[in-house]
Amino acid sequence: MFDLIQKAVPFFILSLVLEWAAYFFLREKDEAAGHNYPGYGTADTLTSLSMGIGNVLVNVVWKGVVVTLYAALYTLTPLRMPAHAWWAWVLLFFLDDFAYYWFHRVSHEVRLFWASHVVHHSSQHYNFSTALRQTWVPMTALPFWLLLPLLGFEPWMVLLAQSWNLLYQFFVHTERVGRLHAWIEAALNTPSHHRAHHGSNPLYLDRNYAGILIIWDRLLGTFQPETERVRYGLVHNIHTHNPVTVAFHEFAALWRDVRAARTWRDRLGYLFGPPGWQPAPPTGRERG
Repeated sequence: MFDLIQKAVPFFILSLVLEWAAYFFLREKDEAAGHNYPGYGTADTLTSLSMGIGNVLVNVVWKGVVVTLYAALYTLTPLRMPAHAWWAWVLLFFLDDFAYYWFHRVSHEVRLFWASHVVHHSSQHYNFSTALRQTWVPMTALPFWLLLPLLGFEPWMVLLAQSWNLLYQFFVHTERVGRLHAWIEAALNTPSHHRAHHGSNPLYLDRNYAGILIIWDRLLGTFQPETERVRYGLVHNIHTHNPVTVAFHEFAALWRDVRAARTWRDRLGYLFGPPGWQPAPPTGRERG
């Protein structure tokens, strides 16, 4: 099967080199213009690359599971979307992007999903290498695309749509591009919109979940333009470049909270509540 992401790897590497060169050779010009870009850090970049390589290795096995399940659902449904029809691809584009929006939103609003996605937000730098800082637990994405093979899209079509969405998102992870034309900013996810998404500033938390189209955020009330300087990273940064810690630190914290919880209600709250959820404090009216 044609793997769009694999074929794009040389372009990813070239883009990293060019962006790094821009930071290196334009440093004085940037400083004169008042730009204080975090740029590239050696340890940070190596961690991001390690996370990307780990994600690829995990997906060697996991994608087989995904394809098998997509194929089973496609076999069960009587619906068929014609791969030769242009309108089927247009419909797939919008459905895939909408599925990504909800996957991304749930990955921020439900702690069990956040434990996987937090990896991508763990860098205090923002550059093309940040796009490669991906989870080693990609299983949380599975439910959000199951409808597409049930609607009659062949598994390879769904995988291709996911690939072009990820490919597009790679190029919004940069500070070298400012705001684009107003019409582009109105319709598409741009570097400016995604910088805000990666901000740990209170203004930017849980905003701009877009994959390709920013219209979902605008329609569903999660849009926030980039207005103040973005502070990248987590609200509570983990201060480590150990890939294993980066990959699993939130799962470990989640497990500690679940084990310490006294009731099943609290355990479920930790798992499916938002990040930072805590049980309600005792009111003093409970009886022993």
